[in-house]
Amino acid sequence: MSSLALMISNPFYGDLLHVLYNKDHYKLALGQINTARSLISKIAKDYVKLLKYGDLLCRCKSLKVAALGRMCTVIKRIGPSLAYLEQIRQHMARLPSIDPNTQTMLICGYPNVGKSSFMNKITRADVDVQPYAFTTKSLFVGHTDYKYLRYQVIDTPGILDRPFEDRNIIEMCSITVLAHLRAAVLFFLDISGSCGYSISQQAALFHSIKSLFMNKPLIIVCNKTDLQPLDGISEADRKLVMEMKGEAMKTVIGQRR
Repeated sequence: MSSLALMISNPFYGDLLHVLYNKDHYKLALGQINTARSLISKIAKDYVKLLKYGDLLCRCKSLKVAALGRMCTVIKRIGPSLAYLEQIRQHMARLPSIDPNTQTMLICGYPNVGKSSFMNKITRADVDVQPYAFTTKSLFVGHTDYKYLRYQVIDTPGILDRPFEDRNIIEMCSITVLAHLRAAVLFFLDISGSCGYSISQQAALFHSIKSLFMNKPLIIVCNKTDLQPLDGISEADRKLVMEMKGEAMKTVIGQRR
């Protein structure tokens, strides 16, 4: 359980764990294990004291058996908690290894705007791509080299523009990564609307989560221009795109200062 405790101590993995599992449940399970550890330690100390007065080998062996029996009883009582924590540990072990201290690019945006296709093009990752929303259900990590430097690239699940409390676990994984990791953010914008969401809807999402982009380099990626050229969109949509690019430029200027 030491690896699980180490994950919880890391702010990023700690919050990700809160998203994937009920915070109160696993804290209760950890509390039960700490209590069991204290009980077993007390049993051991008590029986070590009794062994000092053991005048016969058979009596000492009996004390040892009794101590182990009491310890086993304590462990059996927390069996469900141990099984629950082992399930969490195995799940967390299957999550991609993310280094919060390396140069990172975060890909985010609405579902089905081309994030995973871009990820597959620039890295060796093999993210499943399908023509429907929420194909990507978890975080995917790949790496790419540019000018002799290696970059960590993270493909995040799509996010919908809705109240924070209405977002599902898949979306909250993306929010957690954006909140914790220092990275260059690529916000993907499908200007063709083939993703099923209009430019105005995508702009609304951008403005609702832009606080997560603070102090991070931000680039607006206008995707699927082969289906709809940028100069072919309406004046209102073009204004929305330029407003987002203006916000992105502010972050770039802020980084240079």
